[in-house]
Amino acid sequence: MQVHTRQAADVWLARGAVVIVAALQLFASAHVAVGPRLFAPGLEIALLIPLSVGTAWTHQRAGRARTAAHRAGVARMRAWVHALAVALTALLSAANLASLVLLVRQLVAGRGGPGPALLLDAADIWTTNVIIFALWFWNVDRSGPASSAAGREGPPEFLFSTMLRDAGRGRDWRPGFIDYLYLAFTNATALSPTDTMPLTARAKLLMMFQACVSLITIVIVAGRAVNILQ
Repeated sequence: MQVHTRQAADVWLARGAVVIVAALQLFASAHVAVGPRLFAPGLEIALLIPLSVGTAWTHQRAGRARTAAHRAGVARMRAWVHALAVALTALLSAANLASLVLLVRQLVAGRGGPGPALLLDAADIWTTNVIIFALWFWNVDRSGPASSAAGREGPPEFLFSTMLRDAGRGRDWRPGFIDYLYLAFTNATALSPTDTMPLTARAKLLMMFQACVSLITIVIVAGRAVNILQ
């Protein structure tokens, strides 16, 4: 029951993270908006609704599944939920990357706007970058939360320090969404692993890409804004 409760809490945290990203996109300046202001956030929320419904359905049906056919149906639905979660995360990533490209192009053309607006846009993109990669890490590690809920975990893609501590005590610790959010924050801040190491090529590429977005945002955009203010 404790594991199930934590998984349910992680799902709500992840869905809330998507809503926060959509809100950040709404409050961003016109310089970084991808298409009409409501386009990207509206599309993301439109994908989030069936994703949330599908997740709730699988949790409900999984608890009542008694036959092999019922369990197979739940497994298929979990696969669709995972695919939709990955698609939504990819959409969030594409929108944030497009915003960064638009902002850099504005800077190169000398139309980036006043310093405070640039700093706000840089903070918006950087914060969104942290949340998005927390979702990526959560969705790919151990084959994703849907596989964990079904008891069909894949191998870990990140080595958390708690895993090393609990391994010697015979415990089987599992990271939650907050752990992945902390990993994404430290990687975007330090631009390198801190207390969590990537174990696979996919995990290393994800961390490398996140660090690149963070570096560009901090060095080019925020640096330019500070120069304007001075």
